[in-house]
Amino acid sequence: MHGLPTWRTHERERGGQRLRVTAVPGRHGPGLMDRLLPDVMGSVVELDIMGETRLRLYITGDTLLRPMLAEVPRRHGPIDAMIIHLGGTRVFGVLLTMDGAQGAALTELVRPGLTLPVHFDDYTVFTSGLRDFVDRVKDRGVTEVVPVARGDTVDLPLRAAG
Repeated sequence: MHGLPTWRTHERERGGQRLRVTAVPGRHGPGLMDRLLPDVMGSVVELDIMGETRLRLYITGDTLLRPMLAEVPRRHGPIDAMIIHLGGTRVFGVLLTMDGAQGAALTELVRPGLTLPVHFDDYTVFTSGLRDFVDRVKDRGVTEVVPVARGDTVDLPLRAAG
């Protein structure tokens, strides 16, 4: 187990399948707050079967919406599913994790086939619940949003073999 710098990839291969994890940027707070808080990262997880990419999953991590996140789909191509960390965490009035508005904007930017919001009700410092995100993505015409309750599972959308 080892950490990955941004845009670095780690791969594992077995039996004609390759799992690739790439570290992508994240920022846990604005300006000085980002320096005071622990580093964060997102990940893009890709599953190749017999040389074909069958799944591309973007896990945002506890980031705020920043221009650098536009690089994720630009570098990786279409995102099949996105696990988006929300909550609108505020400490001393400073936003530290995406709220519904930022989450909706990122979802519109990335345009994943499936959006899975998580981490929206874990702490009392959260100010933006699931309903805020769902209403905002609906206003932007995003339809494939599936909230995942604790303990539940969701089948990820594998691309058909081609």
